[in-house]
Amino acid sequence: MATRTTGMRAGKKDFLDVAAISKADVETPLGSAALLKDKQGRGVPHPLLPGKTLGLLFQKPSTRTRVSFEAGMNQLGGHALVLPMADMRNGRGKRRCR
Repeated sequence: MATRTTGMRAGKKDFLDVAAISKADVETPLGSAALLKDKQGRGVPHPLLPGKTLGLLFQKPSTRTRVSFEAGMNQLGGHALVLPMADMRNGRGKRRCR
């Protein structure tokens, strides 16, 4: 995996090439996920994302996915914000009045 060392992303890794993934790169997040699942099962709070907001954009309605992401963000102390595609102005600039 490539590592960037500048700006806000210092120390973060990007998934660029499957051949460059080490065993630790796979095991570390899976281990973290197992710990979170264990805490959730025991009812132990695990607010890893306090004050963070996740914007959800769906081209097609997806109730199960939306609810799963909303529940996950809530369990981690964050918030999910659903942004309906019909309400988005992607690709459209401001209209000029004459």
